Amino acid sequence: MRKLALNDEILLNIEKPARYIGNEVNSVMKEKDKVDIRFAMCFPDVYEIGMSHLGIQILYDMFNQREDTWCERVYSPWPDLDQVLREEKIPLFALESQDAVKDFDFLGLTLQYEMCYTNVLQILDLSQIPLLSKERTEDMPIVIGGGPCAYNPEPLADFFDLFYIGEGETVYNQLLDVYKENKRSGGGRREFLEKAAGIPGIYVPGFYRVEYHEDGTIASFAPTCECAPLKVEKQVVMDVTDTYYPKAPVVPFIKATQDRVTLEIQRGCIRGCRFCQAGMLYRPTRERKLEYLKQAAKDMLVNTGHEEISLSSLSSSDYSQLPELIQFLIEEFDKKGVNISLPSLRIDAFSLDVMSKVQDIRKSSLTFAPEAGTQRLRDVINKGLTEQDILEGAGSAFEGGWTRVKLYFMLGLPTETEEDMRGIAELAEKIARRYYEIPKEQRQGKCQIVVSTSFFVPKPFTPFQWAPMFTKEQFLDKARFVKEAIRAQLNQKSIKYNWHEADVTVLEGILARGDRRIGPVIRKAYENGSLFDSWSEYFRPQAWEQAFKDLGVDPDFYTMRERDVTEILPWDFIDIGVTKKFLIREWNRAKEEEITPNCRQQCSGCGAGRYKGGVCLEG
Repeated sequence: MRKLALNDEILLNIEKPARYIGNEVNSVMKEKDKVDIRFAMCFPDVYEIGMSHLGIQILYDMFNQREDTWCERVYSPWPDLDQVLREEKIPLFALESQDAVKDFDFLGLTLQYEMCYTNVLQILDLSQIPLLSKERTEDMPIVIGGGPCAYNPEPLADFFDLFYIGEGETVYNQLLDVYKENKRSGGGRREFLEKAAGIPGIYVPGFYRVEYHEDGTIASFAPTCECAPLKVEKQVVMDVTDTYYPKAPVVPFIKATQDRVTLEIQRGCIRGCRFCQAGMLYRPTRERKLEYLKQAAKDMLVNTGHEEISLSSLSSSDYSQLPELIQFLIEEFDKKGVNISLPSLRIDAFSLDVMSKVQDIRKSSLTFAPEAGTQRLRDVINKGLTEQDILEGAGSAFEGGWTRVKLYFMLGLPTETEEDMRGIAELAEKIARRYYEIPKEQRQGKCQIVVSTSFFVPKPFTPFQWAPMFTKEQFLDKARFVKEAIRAQLNQKSIKYNWHEADVTVLEGILARGDRRIGPVIRKAYENGSLFDSWSEYFRPQAWEQAFKDLGVDPDFYTMRERDVTEILPWDFIDIGVTKKFLIREWNRAKEEEITPNCRQQCSGCGAGRYKGGVCLEG
């Protein structure tokens, strides 16, 4: 009988105690004295969010297949439990064993989005692990970060012992083997980090030194240890069929954000949108084989009892065997009451036909992501979607029974003008008008067009990584402009408008392209009370403003200026396969409003083709 870190009195006085008790269906229990490595896998957000993350499910399954390793899960305690742990001096614990995280060999944190950075410090703090890597002693866990935000690890460099750059199925087993051997031979923390730095894809920030020019830009970034490489190369799984994938994922006790089976059908994207970080990071596109997906779907639904399956990818419509997969899922599961979810579809005749087969379409909404209001700006961002595509898709959807359409746009994109912003309202009006062109007797009541705008954030390893941002006030002015433009439309009553928080966007931009000087700011903001920054009700902009002020760091340096393409960027030491030469070419093509064909139409020579073992031209 395992012990519980929290007693009954505490559990009865906190919200959703099921977040912390473990023992869910398919969770893995082992005898800790029979394993050599204990790995605490953490998603630094609340349980419901973390349990929806596929990456952790994959690594949890993969690590626990090793007889010598026990991987357990950790999530950010909600503020109510956070307070109790601090007051009672209870160290943060893993769900499976309820043992203190500080007693594990590894603490791995998934860095999925920038607004979780203060939660990273919460995890370390509550675990009673020093926040700074250099202050940790031999008996403390190795703290490792991975995920999309690890592709610019510099804002968090002081807090992590190492970062994993790439897909987890590649060199993690090698890393664990090196740790085990180092431990067996009596090696210490330093010896392990030196050996780890020699593994492809592993970045040990303590082995690098950064120097700056007087204007604040980076003068040099170089290793201080012979064991550390000049470039850290992203690790990629080329055969995504013959690799690890959880056939019996853990089933949460309470409803998670994604309360369903997730079937990853492919990795990567052929589209090349210039704002999209994932589209560049996860190149090249790799498909899972159809027969494998069929069996995986069967296994996961049986092993979890879920009643919904979601097909996961960056662009599901581009999976070459999607019709066959959909037909199988319908034939196999439709009569069993299993719903099939299809995110990331391009809205065309095929996609609409697919959705009409798998969903109760008359009760659901249809999502378009034009991203920009005019064709000119869609060409700048290389969206590959014309107004005719959008209107034809909407028209077909309305004729098929949909009455609600969601439209997603970005404000603040490079080269944006008032005409582009007004175009958002005008496109929404054209879609509404298209609905009312349908004969009255065929309509399903009134239509509703929901327009949502986020504010553009330039991300590392995209062609827009050199672009400037706007201030909070400028972003809000843009939102107000769109709001007034919508009010001027004939069908304004059919159009609803909402927009993202501008202050959160500006902070995200700072963290996304920050360097090591941002680390102390993150720590200061955390000490000022920042936590769960991605949650509107908990975001404290004043805590961040005070942190920047106290430390004399100018946030505008990271957001407002356009970078020169010759500038050393904080993440330039990472090689993701896509070359800087290609990104510069795409940045210039954006300024010229030139489209680059998608990867299936024509190879654009981005560099990622080398992972296929072939020659990738850089013409």
